[in-house]
Amino acid sequence: MKNAKSFQDIKYTEKENKKKIIIDAAERVFATKPFNQVTMRDIAKEAGISAGAIYRYFPDQQALFVEAFLLGAEDIINEMEIIIATSKNPLKDTIYTFLSYLNKHDPYFRMMTHFMLDANLSPDLINKLNEVERRVLDQFTKLFASRTNARLLAHSLFASLNGVMITFHNYPGRSKKEVRYHMNRLGETLYQLFS
Repeated sequence: MKNAKSFQDIKYTEKENKKKIIIDAAERVFATKPFNQVTMRDIAKEAGISAGAIYRYFPDQQALFVEAFLLGAEDIINEMEIIIATSKNPLKDTIYTFLSYLNKHDPYFRMMTHFMLDANLSPDLINKLNEVERRVLDQFTKLFASRTNARLLAHSLFASLNGVMITFHNYPGRSKKEVRYHMNRLGETLYQLFS
């Protein structure tokens, strides 16, 4: 019986590793093509497998996109938890970390924007996205814990930061360095408004 469990563990780990390879490939493809132009064939080619093989791990393209998005969300949630627990100025550091994360992880930013604006998802996938969004908003809410309208402030800050990203992501005629500098200045303004 012990060996059977060990084989199951190996099989499960192998399956999870293969899913991770597919998700990583999807993120690389998202970084090179507009989100709505990415196909399962593109992802399969990047992952080095057949398009049909992806369906062993993900029932459809939307499920794969959501899974990739959820991994990115976990990263930002973990970063925010650490900042909120350890920073001397968690509001300011969270603002800069959030903007920095989205700038450094463009595929995640694009997926987030896609899901916010265009996604036509099954109720199950919407529930998964809503759950992770609540967890992100829980982190923002911690920043305003001493205020009576903490959740409303959290929603406002989250929306403001996403607005900064969407508005200035492709700032015409500016280098990436100039764009990040401008976003950080806007982040400083948001810090002043919310503190």
